[in-house]
Amino acid sequence: MRKTLKQQIDMKYLKFYIALLTILIIGSCTKLEDLNENPNQPDEVSQDVLLTSAMRSSMNSMVTESFLLGNNAAQLTAKTLRTEVDRYAWNAFPTVWESLYQSLITLREAEKVAVEDGDEITEGIASIMEAWIFSTLTMAYGDIPYTSALMGVDEGLWFPAYDEQEFIFTDTEEGLLAQLEKAVDLLNNATGSINGDIILEGDPEQWVKFANSLQLRLLMHLSNKIDVSTRFAEIVNEGNIIASNADNVTLDYLGSFPNEYPLVPLKQGDFDAVVMSTSLVREMQDTVAGTRDPRLAVYARPDNIIEMVEDQDLAPLFDGGVNGLETGDCDKSGSRLGLAYYDYPGHPSVTDKAEGIIMTYAEVEFLLAEAAEKGWIANDVESHYKSGIQASMDYYTVEYESNGWDDFEDFYTNSGVAYDNTLLSIRKEKWKVLFFHGLEPYFELRRWMYESDYEWAALPFVAPPCQNENDDQLPLRFLYPGNEQSLNADNYDDAVDRFGEEGNSQMALMWLLKE
Repeated sequence: MRKTLKQQIDMKYLKFYIALLTILIIGSCTKLEDLNENPNQPDEVSQDVLLTSAMRSSMNSMVTESFLLGNNAAQLTAKTLRTEVDRYAWNAFPTVWESLYQSLITLREAEKVAVEDGDEITEGIASIMEAWIFSTLTMAYGDIPYTSALMGVDEGLWFPAYDEQEFIFTDTEEGLLAQLEKAVDLLNNATGSINGDIILEGDPEQWVKFANSLQLRLLMHLSNKIDVSTRFAEIVNEGNIIASNADNVTLDYLGSFPNEYPLVPLKQGDFDAVVMSTSLVREMQDTVAGTRDPRLAVYARPDNIIEMVEDQDLAPLFDGGVNGLETGDCDKSGSRLGLAYYDYPGHPSVTDKAEGIIMTYAEVEFLLAEAAEKGWIANDVESHYKSGIQASMDYYTVEYESNGWDDFEDFYTNSGVAYDNTLLSIRKEKWKVLFFHGLEPYFELRRWMYESDYEWAALPFVAPPCQNENDDQLPLRFLYPGNEQSLNADNYDDAVDRFGEEGNSQMALMWLLKE
């Protein structure tokens, strides 16, 4: 059959395109995979993008866990719904494990790229962030994957062993303290500048202060296991630690995604699931005298906030919820968290939302106060104690007169918080300072309980939660996530065996808590 004219023309064009394509392929040395490359899409991510991502994700995780775990376990706040934390019916809290290890993977990749590029500032910053995250994980769970935790992609080690907590803290080559010291040495000699640091703006000196201050925190936690006094004093005497609120290690959130304060997108019911605790409101408010700790008006919104807006002469009223069950004998009413934490429908709002907090000057001052009280440093205890309270007040830019005081000196002298030469006063005032400091409020309460033979009476500002399910005992750790048992069984079993009869339970003793 004869082809039509159109078919003949189509065939000529087809032969032409085939020939042209053949010439292009043979005439050039282009590889086939090169044809699939998108010139507008990079094939690797720069370290600044990785650093930003890891900082944001880890900080978001800690803010969220402050809201759900840290504040509630320490009785700074109380749950009204899903009250397992308050009732001491703890589980693995897998979001802590998963989110922090994911941030570590991103940080390690940023560190790797930085090393390849000779970028010592990013390398040092990433190393400090890793130490902070690993310290949080081991404080929460005990033995954890550490030295081999991030070797999957590069070395094909997909089933990491659980390092013992003692090694993680104290090994002179690979332990957390050694890692922080190495990072400090690196940053002290680094030059240049970086992008992507959304916490301390790429300032090596500020990161050195944080690394040294973080060492003080870890040494304090270690002090019940080993003599840390000499090393603690050395760091303090060197003087390169967080020394003002300008040095605070915080993330200033913006007003829109992705740098939005993590509680802002919550549903109203989820936000209502947490209220101020009776313990904290009782310690911060004197209803008889009509005075209160000025921070209470920042931490919480008054119960009568709508009436206050209409009549400014009304005094704000705050209430606390009892930690425990949401029904029965446990009163679950309580003031909601302050305006900076959430835009509640029908309530006033504020432009400046709360920051994500890793470490503050106030916390460091209380570390120094405790160290001075224990004789590790020769400094005056009350000076650090008082500075810690004032630093917290200044950080929250509190109002004194509206809370019944002329100024800070009036509050300090006449409110009952003045230093009384006891360790208890240091603990109680530090407890107030640690509001929304990640999981540190729980870690500190656990340390104080350990040092007090787990006697609640030694810490009268807290009490066994109502109807708790753990025989009035504060849980000592988080459980390992269930998927570790199936995905990393042999190493999981080794770690659990080291706990002895308690196994993977909330009362198993990690090394820090063993006699």
